[in-house]
Amino acid sequence: MLTMLNIAFRNLLQAKRRTILLGLAVAIVATLFLFLRAVSSSISERMIESATTLSAGHVNVGGFFKIRKKASSPILAERTKLRGIVAKTVPEAEGIIDRHRGWGRVISPASSINAGVNGINYDEEGRFFKSLRLAKESEYKKDGSDQTFGSFEDMQKPNTALIFASQAKKLELRVGDTLTLVTEASGGQDNTVDLQVAAIASDVGFMSNWSIFTQRQVVLDLYDVGPETTGVVMVYLKEADKANEVMERLRKAFKENGYEVMDHDPNPFFMKFEKVAGEDWLGQKLDLTIWSDEISFVLWITDALNYISAIVITLLAVIIIGGIMNSMWMSVRERTKEIGTMRAIGAQRGFILQMFVFEALMLGLLASGLGILFGSLVILVINSLNIPITNDGIRLFMMTNTLKFSLHPGQIISTLILFAAITGLAALYPAYKAARLRPVEALMQGK
Repeated sequence: MLTMLNIAFRNLLQAKRRTILLGLAVAIVATLFLFLRAVSSSISERMIESATTLSAGHVNVGGFFKIRKKASSPILAERTKLRGIVAKTVPEAEGIIDRHRGWGRVISPASSINAGVNGINYDEEGRFFKSLRLAKESEYKKDGSDQTFGSFEDMQKPNTALIFASQAKKLELRVGDTLTLVTEASGGQDNTVDLQVAAIASDVGFMSNWSIFTQRQVVLDLYDVGPETTGVVMVYLKEADKANEVMERLRKAFKENGYEVMDHDPNPFFMKFEKVAGEDWLGQKLDLTIWSDEISFVLWITDALNYISAIVITLLAVIIIGGIMNSMWMSVRERTKEIGTMRAIGAQRGFILQMFVFEALMLGLLASGLGILFGSLVILVINSLNIPITNDGIRLFMMTNTLKFSLHPGQIISTLILFAAITGLAALYPAYKAARLRPVEALMQGK
């Protein structure tokens, strides 16, 4: 093995110019591939963080209650019993909370927006508040300072609200100001409440544009429902990839306890009103989802990025494979006499094949390693600079206010293996043809 590596290294050094040019091409593509993977994983992670912070758990027990055939409300009865079944069925859960869900018009003296209304119990929302940070005044007010105002603890006070920087900017609100929340109750009339802004949090991706938070009792009063109702029971897990398995376990448990459970529909609850309203049943049905279902309407972002990445990398990989095969053919032609001599003194065909494949593998490993090192350094430098994103379109796409990318050891290792494999496979056919050369023919061609 060491002998083969030594031969491969010497052969690469002999063709320095070709090795440098081809290695540079491999390194550039490896850098681009690693960068695209970092962008994709960053957006995916922020989607999970945004979803599980603002609107969903890893697994969600929601549902609809129908008192008329053509109407449906995202309300669950028997809140305590439902939470008890969840706790018993999922003992490994990191946290179980419930929130009321609604929709309303948020009005300030300057403007108004539509937003999802989340009724929370402060004592249960440690994970939520830990994920947020208070926004600097400059994030929502022109020429504002870097000072923060208010506190999340003030959300324990009655008739207070937490909004996000982008909302505060549009509504021209500051901590301590009053906003008016208007919702439509089950009877069809509008209900209104004035809330004081207790805290303004930094945006959690663009999804925070659509959510405000207030006390659970405020939502109960607005919708005129009892304390044993809720909107959704959220289950948080240590491993998000176990969500599907836990959802199916809960589905079985609820059916065993006599609950009607809807077929799985991988869409957020607010996209199901029309479908449920058109169904011929009354009473309550549970609707179980996982975190990705609740943000399925924005998953096209990562899907589109993955498709674009695949197309770009495939095209570049084809170019690299062509370059490596051409380089190997040139190497075979230049070393035909050498191959004939080696075969004449007893070198087996397998040895010749391995020699060329090892040469390509070494080139792939060294070049992709250099590209990965460069790409990793660029990503780490960008992350350390905390570069603000000022363009709304880019901020929407990246789901963050600062330019940051996720980089994991698994991405580095898999990129290195992938490009080594590509270069090795690209060299197989030229190496095979070199190994098939007959010693006499090779010596004669080399004259």
